[in-house]
Amino acid sequence: MKIFDSHAHYDDDRYDGIREELMEEMEKNGVDHIVNCGSSREGMRKSIELSREFPIIYAAVGIHPSNADEYTSDTEKELKEFLKDGKTLAVGEIGLDYYWEDNPSKELQMEVLKSQVNIARDAGKPVIYHIRDAYGDMMDFLRKNSDVPGVLHSFSGSPETAGEVVSLGYYLGVGGVVTFKNAKKLPEVIFQTPIERLLTETDAPYLTPVPYRGKTNRSDYISYVVDAVASIKGLGKEETAEILYENSMKFFGL
Repeated sequence: MKIFDSHAHYDDDRYDGIREELMEEMEKNGVDHIVNCGSSREGMRKSIELSREFPIIYAAVGIHPSNADEYTSDTEKELKEFLKDGKTLAVGEIGLDYYWEDNPSKELQMEVLKSQVNIARDAGKPVIYHIRDAYGDMMDFLRKNSDVPGVLHSFSGSPETAGEVVSLGYYLGVGGVVTFKNAKKLPEVIFQTPIERLLTETDAPYLTPVPYRGKTNRSDYISYVVDAVASIKGLGKEETAEILYENSMKFFGL
Protein backbone atom coordinates (compact mmCIF):
# COMPACT_ATOMS: atom_id res chain seq x y z
CA MET A 1 0.00 0.00 0.00
CA LYS A 2 1.35 3.41 -1.01
CA ILE A 3 0.72 6.26 1.43
CA PHE A 4 0.44 9.98 0.70
CA ASP A 5 0.36 12.23 3.78
CA SER A 6 -1.13 15.50 2.54
CA HIS A 7 -0.55 17.41 5.79
CA ALA A 8 2.17 17.00 8.41
CA HIS A 9 4.55 19.04 10.57
CA TYR A 10 7.87 17.21 10.75
CA ASP A 11 9.60 20.48 11.58
CA ASP A 12 8.13 20.03 15.08
CA ASP A 13 10.85 19.61 17.70
CA ARG A 14 9.33 16.30 18.79
CA TYR A 15 11.11 14.78 15.80
CA ASP A 16 14.51 16.23 16.63
CA GLY A 17 17.10 13.48 16.69
CA ILE A 18 14.86 10.84 15.13
CA ARG A 19 13.82 12.30 11.73
CA GLU A 20 16.30 10.43 9.55
CA GLU A 21 15.60 7.06 11.09
CA LEU A 22 11.86 7.74 11.08
CA MET A 23 11.81 8.72 7.39
CA GLU A 24 13.69 5.56 6.44
CA GLU A 25 11.31 3.40 8.47
CA MET A 26 8.17 5.07 7.10
CA GLU A 27 9.43 4.77 3.53
CA LYS A 28 9.83 1.02 4.06
CA ASN A 29 6.21 1.00 5.27
CA GLY A 30 4.88 2.50 2.05
CA VAL A 31 5.07 6.25 2.67
CA ASP A 32 6.40 7.98 -0.45
CA HIS A 33 4.90 11.48 -0.29
CA ILE A 34 4.60 13.80 2.72
CA VAL A 35 3.56 17.44 2.43
CA ASN A 36 5.14 19.34 5.31
CA CYS A 37 3.04 22.43 6.00
CA GLY A 38 4.61 25.65 7.15
CA SER A 39 2.49 27.78 9.46
CA SER A 40 4.90 30.57 10.39
CA ARG A 41 7.92 32.28 8.80
CA GLU A 42 10.21 29.85 10.57
CA GLY A 43 7.94 26.93 9.69
CA MET A 44 8.04 27.85 6.00
CA ARG A 45 11.82 27.90 6.01
CA LYS A 46 12.04 24.58 7.84
CA SER A 47 9.56 22.98 5.43
CA ILE A 48 11.75 23.99 2.51
CA GLU A 49 14.85 22.64 4.29
CA LEU A 50 13.15 19.32 5.02
CA SER A 51 12.01 18.98 1.41
CA ARG A 52 15.62 19.36 0.31
CA GLU A 53 16.92 16.90 2.89
CA PHE A 54 14.40 14.07 2.47
CA PRO A 55 13.23 12.77 -0.93
CA ILE A 56 9.75 11.84 0.35
CA ILE A 57 9.05 15.29 1.86
CA TYR A 58 7.50 18.12 -0.14
CA ALA A 59 6.70 21.58 1.17
CA ALA A 60 3.62 23.74 1.57
CA VAL A 61 4.27 27.30 2.68
CA GLY A 62 2.00 29.83 4.33
CA ILE A 63 1.19 31.79 7.45
CA HIS A 64 -1.36 30.20 9.82
CA PRO A 65 -4.12 32.53 11.07
CA SER A 66 -2.74 32.30 14.61
CA ASN A 67 0.47 33.85 13.22
CA ALA A 68 -1.23 36.47 11.03
CA ASP A 69 0.68 39.27 12.78
CA GLU A 70 3.89 37.82 11.25
CA TYR A 71 2.63 38.60 7.76
CA THR A 72 4.55 41.58 6.40
CA SER A 73 5.66 42.68 2.94
CA ASP A 74 8.90 40.78 3.56
CA THR A 75 6.96 37.64 4.49
CA GLU A 76 4.94 37.98 1.31
CA LYS A 77 8.10 38.24 -0.80
CA GLU A 78 9.58 35.21 0.93
CA LEU A 79 6.40 33.20 0.36
CA LYS A 80 6.45 34.02 -3.36
CA GLU A 81 10.10 32.98 -3.61
CA PHE A 82 9.45 29.67 -1.84
CA LEU A 83 6.67 28.88 -4.32
CA LYS A 84 9.25 28.86 -7.12
CA ASP A 85 10.96 25.85 -5.54
CA GLY A 86 10.24 22.65 -7.46
CA LYS A 87 9.29 20.72 -4.33
CA THR A 88 6.86 23.34 -3.02
CA LEU A 89 3.41 22.06 -3.88
CA ALA A 90 0.90 24.36 -2.18
CA VAL A 91 0.13 27.44 -0.10
CA GLY A 92 -0.73 26.41 3.43
CA GLU A 93 -1.68 25.99 5.99
CA ILE A 94 -3.68 29.20 5.94
CA GLY A 95 -7.18 30.15 6.97
CA LEU A 96 -9.26 31.42 9.87
CA ASP A 97 -9.10 30.43 13.54
CA TYR A 98 -11.52 32.08 15.96
CA TYR A 99 -11.03 29.51 18.74
CA TRP A 100 -8.20 31.18 20.66
CA GLU A 101 -9.04 34.51 22.31
CA ASP A 102 -5.47 35.79 21.96
CA ASN A 103 -5.32 35.14 18.21
CA PRO A 104 -4.93 38.13 15.87
CA SER A 105 -8.17 39.94 15.06
CA LYS A 106 -10.68 38.44 12.64
CA GLU A 107 -10.07 41.39 10.32
CA LEU A 108 -6.31 40.77 10.20
CA GLN A 109 -6.78 37.03 9.71
CA MET A 110 -9.08 37.68 6.75
CA GLU A 111 -6.68 40.21 5.23
CA VAL A 112 -3.78 37.75 5.45
CA LEU A 113 -5.93 34.93 4.09
CA LYS A 114 -7.01 36.97 1.06
CA SER A 115 -3.43 37.97 0.28
CA GLN A 116 -2.14 34.40 0.40
CA VAL A 117 -4.96 32.98 -1.72
CA ASN A 118 -4.27 35.66 -4.32
CA ILE A 119 -0.62 34.58 -4.31
CA ALA A 120 -1.68 30.95 -4.76
CA ARG A 121 -3.93 31.96 -7.65
CA ASP A 122 -1.11 33.83 -9.37
CA ALA A 123 1.31 30.94 -8.82
CA GLY A 124 -1.14 28.27 -9.96
CA LYS A 125 -0.86 26.42 -6.63
CA PRO A 126 -3.61 24.75 -4.55
CA VAL A 127 -4.38 25.90 -1.01
CA ILE A 128 -4.44 23.99 2.28
CA TYR A 129 -7.08 25.59 4.50
CA HIS A 130 -7.20 25.63 8.31
CA ILE A 131 -10.64 26.38 9.79
CA ARG A 132 -11.51 26.43 13.47
CA ASP A 133 -14.74 27.93 14.83
CA ALA A 134 -14.91 30.05 11.68
CA TYR A 135 -17.01 28.12 9.16
CA GLY A 136 -19.45 30.99 8.62
CA ASP A 137 -16.88 33.50 7.43
CA MET A 138 -14.82 30.83 5.68
CA MET A 139 -17.74 29.53 3.66
CA ASP A 140 -18.43 33.04 2.38
CA PHE A 141 -14.78 33.27 1.39
CA LEU A 142 -14.67 29.83 -0.24
CA ARG A 143 -17.73 30.58 -2.36
CA LYS A 144 -15.99 33.66 -3.76
CA ASN A 145 -12.65 31.93 -4.36
CA SER A 146 -13.59 28.49 -5.67
CA ASP A 147 -11.47 29.07 -8.77
CA VAL A 148 -8.44 28.28 -6.58
CA PRO A 149 -8.22 24.53 -5.80
CA GLY A 150 -8.19 23.79 -2.09
CA VAL A 151 -8.48 21.19 0.64
CA LEU A 152 -10.12 21.78 4.01
CA HIS A 153 -7.56 20.28 6.36
CA SER A 154 -8.88 18.04 9.15
CA PHE A 155 -12.47 18.77 8.17
CA SER A 156 -14.70 19.22 11.22
CA GLY A 157 -17.82 20.81 9.74
CA SER A 158 -21.31 19.44 9.35
CA PRO A 159 -22.44 17.03 6.61
CA GLU A 160 -24.38 19.96 5.09
CA THR A 161 -21.26 22.13 4.98
CA ALA A 162 -19.26 19.24 3.54
CA GLY A 163 -21.82 18.83 0.78
CA GLU A 164 -21.55 22.47 -0.24
CA VAL A 165 -17.76 22.50 0.00
CA VAL A 166 -17.48 19.47 -2.28
CA SER A 167 -20.03 20.94 -4.72
CA LEU A 168 -17.73 23.97 -5.01
CA GLY A 169 -14.90 21.66 -6.05
CA TYR A 170 -12.90 21.48 -2.81
CA TYR A 171 -11.41 18.41 -1.16
CA LEU A 172 -11.74 17.29 2.48
CA GLY A 173 -8.71 16.26 4.53
CA VAL A 174 -9.28 13.14 6.66
CA GLY A 175 -6.95 12.00 9.41
CA GLY A 176 -6.84 10.18 12.72
CA VAL A 177 -10.05 11.74 14.06
CA VAL A 178 -12.07 9.31 11.91
CA THR A 179 -10.83 6.48 14.18
CA PHE A 180 -11.99 8.20 17.40
CA LYS A 181 -15.08 6.79 19.14
CA ASN A 182 -16.36 10.31 19.79
CA ALA A 183 -16.19 11.30 16.12
CA LYS A 184 -19.92 11.76 15.48
CA LYS A 185 -20.22 13.85 12.32
CA LEU A 186 -17.11 12.77 10.43
CA PRO A 187 -18.25 9.21 9.55
CA GLU A 188 -21.45 10.67 8.10
CA VAL A 189 -19.43 13.25 6.17
CA ILE A 190 -17.20 10.54 4.72
CA PHE A 191 -20.16 8.31 3.89
CA GLN A 192 -21.86 11.02 1.82
CA THR A 193 -18.73 12.47 0.20
CA PRO A 194 -17.48 10.94 -3.07
CA ILE A 195 -14.27 9.14 -2.17
CA GLU A 196 -12.56 10.98 -5.02
CA ARG A 197 -12.86 14.16 -2.92
CA LEU A 198 -11.02 12.86 0.16
CA LEU A 199 -7.32 13.29 0.97
CA THR A 200 -5.47 11.37 3.69
CA GLU A 201 -3.43 13.32 6.23
CA THR A 202 -1.92 13.03 9.70
CA ASP A 203 -1.37 16.56 11.04
CA ALA A 204 1.64 14.84 12.65
CA PRO A 205 2.65 15.06 15.44
CA TYR A 206 -1.02 15.64 16.34
CA LEU A 207 -4.32 13.72 15.98
CA THR A 208 -2.79 10.27 16.18
CA PRO A 209 -5.28 7.54 15.21
CA VAL A 210 -6.45 4.67 17.37
CA PRO A 211 -4.71 2.39 18.44
CA TYR A 212 -1.87 4.89 19.03
CA ARG A 213 -4.00 7.82 20.17
CA GLY A 214 -2.09 10.00 22.64
CA LYS A 215 1.30 9.20 21.13
CA THR A 216 3.26 11.16 18.53
CA ASN A 217 1.72 10.72 15.09
CA ARG A 218 3.60 9.51 12.00
CA SER A 219 2.68 9.15 8.35
CA ASP A 220 2.55 5.35 8.15
CA TYR A 221 -0.29 5.44 10.69
CA ILE A 222 -2.46 6.61 7.77
CA SER A 223 -3.07 2.88 7.21
CA TYR A 224 -5.54 3.08 10.12
CA VAL A 225 -7.29 6.03 8.48
CA VAL A 226 -7.56 4.02 5.27
CA ASP A 227 -9.09 1.14 7.24
CA ALA A 228 -11.73 3.46 8.68
CA VAL A 229 -12.59 5.06 5.34
CA ALA A 230 -12.80 1.63 3.67
CA SER A 231 -15.18 0.42 6.38
CA ILE A 232 -17.43 3.49 6.08
CA LYS A 233 -17.46 3.27 2.28
CA GLY A 234 -17.90 -0.50 2.14
CA LEU A 235 -14.81 -0.92 -0.01
CA GLY A 236 -11.71 -3.10 0.21
CA LYS A 237 -8.66 -1.62 1.90
CA GLU A 238 -6.37 -1.90 -1.15
CA GLU A 239 -8.93 -0.29 -3.46
CA THR A 240 -9.54 2.49 -0.93
CA ALA A 241 -5.81 3.08 -0.44
CA GLU A 242 -5.21 3.33 -4.19
CA ILE A 243 -8.04 5.84 -4.73
CA LEU A 244 -6.99 8.02 -1.79
CA TYR A 245 -3.36 8.00 -2.94
CA GLU A 246 -4.29 9.02 -6.47
CA ASN A 247 -6.52 11.80 -5.11
CA SER A 248 -3.50 13.46 -3.49
CA MET A 249 -1.35 12.97 -6.56
CA LYS A 250 -4.01 14.72 -8.65
CA PHE A 251 -4.65 17.51 -6.15
CA PHE A 252 -0.96 18.43 -5.88
CA GLY A 253 -0.33 18.04 -9.62
CA LEU A 254 2.14 15.17 -9.36
